[in-house]
Order: sequence, then C-alpha cells, then structure tokens
Amino acid sequence: MVFRRTVNDGFVLSSMMIFTPNFDYLMVLSFYPFICLVIHYLSGFYLHPENHTKTKILMSTLASSIIISVFVFFALLIDDAVVSYEYYYYSLFALTALNIVITFFFRLITEAYVTRNLKTGRWIINTVIIGAGHKALKMAEDIKKNNRRNNIVGFIPVDHFNYVPKESVLGSFSQLDKIISKYNVHEAVIALDDPDEQNLFSYINNLYKFNIEIRFTPRLYEILTGSARMGIAGINPLVSITTLHMPDWQFCVKRSFDIVVALMALIILSPLFLFFAIQIKRDSRGSVFYLQERIGYLGKPFKIIKFRTMYVGSENGMPKLSSANDDRVTPVGRILRRYRIDELPQFVNVLKGEMSIVGPRPERRYYINQIIEQAPYYCLLYKIRPGLTSWGPIKIGYSDSVDKMIERLNYDIVYIENMSLFNDFKILLLTLEIVFRGKGV
Repeated sequence: MVFRRTVNDGFVLSSMMIFTPNFDYLMVLSFYPFICLVIHYLSGFYLHPENHTKTKILMSTLASSIIISVFVFFALLIDDAVVSYEYYYYSLFALTALNIVITFFFRLITEAYVTRNLKTGRWIINTVIIGAGHKALKMAEDIKKNNRRNNIVGFIPVDHFNYVPKESVLGSFSQLDKIISKYNVHEAVIALDDPDEQNLFSYINNLYKFNIEIRFTPRLYEILTGSARMGIAGINPLVSITTLHMPDWQFCVKRSFDIVVALMALIILSPLFLFFAIQIKRDSRGSVFYLQERIGYLGKPFKIIKFRTMYVGSENGMPKLSSANDDRVTPVGRILRRYRIDELPQFVNVLKGEMSIVGPRPERRYYINQIIEQAPYYCLLYKIRPGLTSWGPIKIGYSDSVDKMIERLNYDIVYIENMSLFNDFKILLLTLEIVFRGKGV
C-alpha cells in the first residue's frame, strides 16, 4: 500500500510529497487481512497443515499470493491516478512479491516447528490396534520401526487370535468409548488375521462416531483396485477409510459454497416459504415443519427439517416408507414432494453444518440397521456430510423399499469415491431438471 501511494503521489528525497493514506487505503488495510484469510482457507492450506511438504507449501503460497494480489490490486486500488501504466505493473509485481516472501517465510517457520515436534516425539498420534493376532503384532512392529509420529498405546482383541502380551491389551471392544477417552486415541488400525467383511464394517461403524482416523490392512480387492496406498507403516499399505479423495482446496470451496448458497436461498425464498406455510396450515391440521431424526456425519444423529407433507399421526410410532401414491400425503404435500419443495427448509441444516447441498441422503436408524444386514459398508457414507441431493436420489428417486435404498447406497458410494466440484455441479444441474419437470416423486 505504501509502495503504490509513494510511487503514484510523490518523488524521491527533497521533491517527494509526504505520504498520507487516504480513505480508500484505510479501507483496504482494514479488509486486507480478512481477504488473505478467506483466500488461504479456500486454498485448503489450513485443513491438514501437518501433511504439507516444503514443495506443497511453496506452490500453495504462490497460488494464494497471486490471487490475493490481483484481487486487492484490481478490485480495491484501481482508482489511483497514475502518470503511466508502467506504475501499475511495478505495483502489482511489488505487491505479489511481498505477499509471497512474507507468507512463505512465516509458513516455513511454522513447518519447521511442526516437524521438530513430530521428530522429537513431543507431538504424537496415539494409535490403537484392533486385533491381537499375528497381523496385529506385525503391524505394530512396522509402525514403531518406520514412523515416529505414531505411538502404539495397545491392542483390543476382537477374535479368538491373541498373541500379544497381556499388559498390552487395553480391554474389550465393548469398552472402546472408555479406551479412546482414557488414552486420547487419534487413530485406529484394524489388523485381523481372519477378516470377515461383516465384522470389519461392524468395527468401522462403531469407530466412526469418535472422529478418529480409521485404517485397516487391505485385502486383495483393495490392492487390485488401487485403494491401498503407501501408508504410515512404510512398505505395508493401509487403507484409510476416513480419507477423502477430494483435494483439500475443493473441500473448502464446497463448504464455503454451501454456506453462501444456503444463506442466499433462505433470504430469497423466504416469501415462498411463507406462502407454502400458509397453504400447509390451511390444508390440514398440524405444524408447518416436520422434524425427524436422521443419522449424518460421523454417524451422529441430527434433526432434519422439512415442510410437513403428511397428515399428523401417519406413522403412529412405526416407521413406514412413502411411495408415489401414498394416501398419507396431503394434497399440498403432493405438490411439495413433486417439485421437492418440502426439502427447502434443509438449507437451515446446511447452515448449521449438519448437511451439505450435495451429498448422500441421510436415513433413519431403523432403516440403516436393515440396510447394514445386506450392505455392511453403509458406514462409508459417514465420512462426509449428508446432502439435499446426490447421485443416488437422482438415479433412484424416492426409495420405497430397503432394496432401493441399497441400490441408492451403491450410487452414493460411487459419488464419494469420485467427489469433485465438477461432479457436484453436474448433480446440481440434474437436480434442477428434476425440480422444474416435477419428477420429484
């Protein structure tokens, strides 16, 4: 800022005018830190800073600094009165160079501090191993040998294989809650000698709610499909069940997009909300909104908000799936369902961080228990926030049976494995087509 005002308004030494910031420059100085924080957040730099290499730090700094400099320069400083456009080039270059040098310098200091604490063992990742057989012992040895970041706190036996010392056994799997709290566990590695798919996902399902990293030793399928990558234990690959394939910067942009769109939608659509609220009250007795418990991110329950589309007491305490010709649906409710207007109040859930705009639809625990019996991998949906729309609902529509729910689940798993902003954009376009054509049911 000082550089531009000096170049634009003054001369060197005796002929130089005294630099005095004007109102525009004070405004820029006020908003500049905020702009920097927003751009750096959207770059994904703050999401997993402990995993950044010097090369990644440099590339992230270059990209963020250039965007910040160009935005500040052209959006806030373009009204300067200059003698020549040459000064614009000098000023933009100076601003960009200063941004890069200063940001990179402090990031290197932070990176060195983090690295030193990890190498010296001051910062450690407390890891528990689920299993007590030969694979569990081998995994513990590899982790201790190849990675100083992880501290093996002990083992939790889950089958008849038990070859670990008694003093290393932390307790049974039913005591998982107390074990994770007592030992401040950050990561769980599932290493079973005789892995059964049903049991494997049962363990994963119980681990999700603790919001810790979950890894397991891969089977042949994960190795052949490329899911098994070089992990924490040197040459032994581990499949991380909680890691997303979506780049950090896209994940941050996705969440920011959710907040902005949800806030704008609630403001712009408020007259429509009022109109349908009146119609619902006139159509049948009962409240305008319907709150129902669903299972969301990390397997935690939350209250989903919808416009009420059924008569009061339609379920009588027993969950029952809806269908296209459901006689429990009110006349106004049929219109709301057809154009998916009943889902619009869920923008409130999006703002609260319980949901995303694009993501798998959340289900009730009653139906999840039935799905898990046939598709134990349902817990994979817990790694992201549920959404208003996703690939599954677009392909299947309303699920009026558990079989359709499982079919929809498979589409949602494909979505999670291929998450990107581009795919989210395609899903939103397809959803708008369904809404405008009235294909919601």
